[in-house]
Amino acid sequence: MGQIHIEVFATLDLVGQAPGGPEEDPEGFPFGGWQVPLLHEVSGAQVAAAYEGTDALLLGRRTYDIFAAYWPHQKGGPDDAFADLFNSIPKYVASRGTPDLPWAGSTHLGPDLPAAVREVRDRHERVKVVGSLDLVQTLLQEKLFDRLDLWVHPIVLGVGKKVFDGGAVPTNLTLLEPPATSPKGTVHLRYGLADGTPATGDMGAPDRGLGDTA
Repeated sequence: MGQIHIEVFATLDLVGQAPGGPEEDPEGFPFGGWQVPLLHEVSGAQVAAAYEGTDALLLGRRTYDIFAAYWPHQKGGPDDAFADLFNSIPKYVASRGTPDLPWAGSTHLGPDLPAAVREVRDRHERVKVVGSLDLVQTLLQEKLFDRLDLWVHPIVLGVGKKVFDGGAVPTNLTLLEPPATSPKGTVHLRYGLADGTPATGDMGAPDRGLGDTA
């Protein structure tokens, strides 16, 4: 069985909507492209490293449409490495409708999305979920992910779709490596899914609820 990795760009208030440009998801959102002024070669290298070994993409319909209109035309450009990767690997699309999927290697997932995602994970080694916030809610709710890469940017927007927006359930995560920063203040956090649900304690207890830490 492979792994599902969720890759998300977010603000400090965990807005993940339309980071790359105003046309990505414009409805009721005036800050499309908020990530662009915060780009830096350090965080760019972190993102590139996160995609090493990727052998499939799992996308929501809106993200798929954006990618399908862009990446097939980027060969030989500044993002050639990503273009080669994305154009060559299978793309799985979560959509409630019957979408037109013109990008080579694209497959529409069936109506039982959790079951379909499990089949995709069984078929591949490293499946990347990019953006696709509606799809992310389903994966969070079903705990159908193995790793969460979260790039937190030093801005607060106050509006927009959030990373944990209705799909989150009580879940334990473990930090897989120390946080990494970029000179512009972006922090890369890499978490793995852990067993169980969050515990509670009592700050008024003699041991502050920590119990035996051995």
